[in-house]
Parts: sequence; structure tokens; C-alpha cells
Amino acid sequence: MPHDIPAPMLAKAVAAIPDPAKHPGGLVFEPKWDGFRVLASWDGETVELGSRGAKPLTPYFPELVDALARILPEPCLLDGEIVIAVGEHGSQRLSWDTLSQRIHPAASRIAKLSAETPAMLVAFDLLSVGGESLMELPFRERRARLEQLLKDAPHPVHLTRATEDHELAERWLAEFEGAGLDGVVAKPADQPYAPGKRTMLKIKHARTADVVALGYRVHKSGRGVGSILVGLHDENGELHQVGGVSAFSDKRRLELVDELEPLVERDAEGEIVTAEGERSRFSSGKDVSFVPLRPERVLEVRYDQLEGDPSFRMRFRHTVQFERWRPDRDPASCRYDQLEVPAKYDLADVLD
Repeated sequence: MPHDIPAPMLAKAVAAIPDPAKHPGGLVFEPKWDGFRVLASWDGETVELGSRGAKPLTPYFPELVDALARILPEPCLLDGEIVIAVGEHGSQRLSWDTLSQRIHPAASRIAKLSAETPAMLVAFDLLSVGGESLMELPFRERRARLEQLLKDAPHPVHLTRATEDHELAERWLAEFEGAGLDGVVAKPADQPYAPGKRTMLKIKHARTADVVALGYRVHKSGRGVGSILVGLHDENGELHQVGGVSAFSDKRRLELVDELEPLVERDAEGEIVTAEGERSRFSSGKDVSFVPLRPERVLEVRYDQLEGDPSFRMRFRHTVQFERWRPDRDPASCRYDQLEVPAKYDLADVLD
């Protein structure tokens, strides 16, 4: 039986948790999960997992396909997030690195990982059930139907927390980051489901850090700086790449070429030395070469989340935003220990 999966409803970023009193229909707050957005369809015969980018996720999570077919009491279409938890019980947190390993071409590798680090589905909306479309219903009613559908659902299917309490949402924003979550989402309680539209509001952590410019990648147009690679020193003074800064205007990209020219590393003949950047499963086949710079210039960047082991090396979870140059800062002072590492919070307490 074919699956009819719409585009997921999206969210726009806002600086702070909004005041429900300023929204006539009220707001429902939820934790913002850091995983793969998924529309999970069970038609009574087969399960299909569709991603936000229309790429099927079904082949990469066989354990969820089996679990949903076994657990869901009737045909339905769920909106949610696929996540993976790591760590000992009592101190678990979400792991993006572990989750991203699932996008792999080898079925044998996927089968191995699905047994070693099984995924779970955190549901936060219900678009249809038993052949009845719920998309025109207000979110508050869809949420009530979702609670009814999943009231007896065991792990690995979970119902996300939800509240209309502004103060509790503020606490979630502060505390749940320690379990690897991404922030808070606010949903208009009286609105229908709007595929592809930014109807929801998302509140994420925003911080700044001083980092060293390590090099730049040429823009895909072939002209100007596409992104600046940045790094931090560890406790031994070794410099590590931690992410990249992008989103420059056309004019600014060209200006940056001239600004960074004095720092470009060249060989004995005066030719620019190119280097190979770090590769991942997502960069296979892509040009990751960059123009290295002498690590002498500091810039301040805005970032939201970190990934990696706090006791070893961390990286910026997403592309960071340029704030300003910091000519007053010594590159050697740009160290990991300036980063704000969230207090630990057990993922089980978020799920429960």
C-alpha cells in the first residue's frame, strides 16, 4: 500500500521563549530534540520513515521499522524525531555523532549499529489515525489524540513532554541541554498542521566564542570566501579545527579575500599552499580543500551547540556565525576552556 507523506511543518528561530499571553490561541511548549526529523507512517502492512528532505530513512533504522509495526495500535502518521542515546543509565544523553553513523551504504554496517546503538522515536504530532486525517484540527486536539494513541506504547517509542507553562519551558531550556537536547519549541495551540510552513517557533541556545582563523574555502561560485575554518587550542597548546563560519554576502566574500591575503600560506615559489580538510560520511566526493592561513587572527563567533566528548575535543554542532574580528586577542588564548559546557542531565528524566 503506498504511503502519502506530506512535507513536515517547520519552525522559525526566535531569540527567547515567547509569552503565551501574546498569542490569542495559546502556545504549547516542547523540548527540541536533536536528531533526524521524521514522518513515520504505518499503514497496517508496512512502515515508512520519511525525512525532512524527502530522503527515505527506512533502510537506515530497521529496528524502528520492526518496533513501530509491533507497537502502534492502528494505522497512523506520526511526526517526530529519531534519536540515539549513549552513556550509562543515569547519565545518558543524545549523541548526534552516533546517529549520523547510520547513514551508511552497507546494510551489514547498519544492521550491526542497529543492534549496538538502537534508535528510538520521540513523537510530537499526529497527522492521521485509522484512515482519518487530523491535519485540519488544532494542535491541542492533535496532541490529545496522540496521547491517547501512545498511552501504552513501550520503548523505543516515546511521547515528548509538553506544557503550556512558560516558566517550566524556561527551565527546560536551561536544564535539558545537559542531556543533549537542542532548545525549546513553541507551537500555536489553535493552529492546524501546515506542511512546509514555518508555523512553529524554536528557541535555541546562543553563545559566543573567540576562535582562530585557520583557513578558508573558496565559494562554490569560484569567487570569494565561502567559509572560514576556525580552531581552538587544547590544554597542551595544540590547535584543532572546530568548525566553520559562513553566510557572507557576495560583497563581503570578495572583501575577505583581500583582508585575509596577508595571512595566506605560500610555498618557496610564492604559490598558495592548499590543504585537505577533514572528511566525513557526508563529505564523500566533495571538494574539502582549503587555503590555509597562518593562525594569527582571532574572530568572535556565535554558536548554539557543541558536540563531542567534553573531556577530550569538542566541535561546534552547526555552522557558526561571524560576530566581529578581535585584534585585541592573542590566538594562543583561544582555548577550549572558554566554551560553556552544559551541566549533565539524564536523558531518562527528559523522556519520563
